[in-house]
Amino acid sequence: MASLPYADVDFNLRSMAGRAEGFGRFAVGGLHGPLYHVTTLADDGPGSLREGCRKKEPLWIVFEVSGTIRVSSFLSVSSYKTIDGRGQRIKLLGHGLRLKDCEHVIICNLELEGGRGHDVDGIQIKPNSKHIWIDRCSLSDFDDGLIDITRQSTDITVSRCHFTRHDKTMLIGADPTHTGDRCIRVTIHHCFFDGTRQRHPRLRFGKVHMYNNYTRNWAIYAVCASVEAQIYSQCNMYEAGQKKKTFEYYTEKASDKEVAQSGLIRSEGDMFLNGAQAYLLTGIGEECIFHPSEFYPTWTMEAASDSLKAILQICTGWQSIPRPPEQVAVA
Repeated sequence: MASLPYADVDFNLRSMAGRAEGFGRFAVGGLHGPLYHVTTLADDGPGSLREGCRKKEPLWIVFEVSGTIRVSSFLSVSSYKTIDGRGQRIKLLGHGLRLKDCEHVIICNLELEGGRGHDVDGIQIKPNSKHIWIDRCSLSDFDDGLIDITRQSTDITVSRCHFTRHDKTMLIGADPTHTGDRCIRVTIHHCFFDGTRQRHPRLRFGKVHMYNNYTRNWAIYAVCASVEAQIYSQCNMYEAGQKKKTFEYYTEKASDKEVAQSGLIRSEGDMFLNGAQAYLLTGIGEECIFHPSEFYPTWTMEAASDSLKAILQICTGWQSIPRPPEQVAVA
């Protein structure tokens, strides 16, 4: 079995910076800023997560406490921030994170659960945000999406995350009127979509590279390509429950086009289990789907297998791992 990605990012605190695979590979987060220590589970005030996220300067945010932060409203994250939950167990309850008009954000090792209200997502990325890496987060039970990426947000990687107890899991691309979403580029890898009903993801307009993910027991479909979407599905494992249709295609008309169309999916090396049916569109524009190597040279991938499926059930989502030490420069 090939090695899993990111084997060396937990030896030093800041070694995650610039290390994402895929489209989010340039995200440096708060690499060039000081540490900010979260010392309270309060929703706001001195030492709170919210106070650190709103500061304008680069910060590497770490936690000195474990527990639940009851978030009363979206927690807005400004540019050049790392929210690093390694070493503690932090759960955000009630509302999620909002990444609005920001760049270079890394979010690692958090739990996000139980978001209530209209348009309340676990992690909402819109508009015009870029260079983002979401890694090892557990997300469940929000009223809208778990991760939504829309309105010209791009160059994003979602890796090693666990999604469960949810309906509309991940929307990428807002609606057919937002033609600016043609710029969207997202990589999703080594994630576990665990019984969530649909949208793993649903994509409009943009480009998504998916590899080595495990999706099981969906209720409507696993992956959906809507208007002008290009999805490259590579060495993923799709295990059906009662619903067998893996890939769905929704036809919509972009607001600047005369003719409605769906998106396209290319499946390479995927494993379809328990009667899962791909329903690929054959001979229709496959040459129009991008190849990831056009954008980045390498990614860590192995063949879909039962052993990889077992590993992803263990190593995705929040992990009980120590906070790595700060690297000390030797004179």
